[in-house]
Amino acid sequence: MIEGKRQKQVAAVLEKELNDIFQKMGLSMLNGGMVSIASVKITPDLYEARVYLSFFKVTDPNATLKIIEDRAWEIKKELTTRVRNQLRSMPILHFYIDDTLEYVDKIENLFKEIKKQDEDIKGSNG
Repeated sequence: MIEGKRQKQVAAVLEKELNDIFQKMGLSMLNGGMVSIASVKITPDLYEARVYLSFFKVTDPNATLKIIEDRAWEIKKELTTRVRNQLRSMPILHFYIDDTLEYVDKIENLFKEIKKQDEDIKGSNG
């Protein structure tokens, strides 16, 4: 589904402000690693915002996500204060772990494995 212009605008505003809020609240450094907002996706009705979090060298991503979810009301309160003049209503925030880097890594490893098997087959036939 194609995102509308307004969805993209709201997502951009939320992403910028959330990054700022995470820095201010000390949520950008948790569990021995770094947390950042990978992306924000807004539903077409602008009612829900899916916030995808990227974890770098975080020991336990699920525990870190739980810490953030436990402070979600605090995050939303700060966010509402910051964007109240730009949005009619504040979307409901849902936090998710962004696993695209893990996915890319898995795919690359699969390609390496296939290439290695391919070379082994060519080597044994030679």
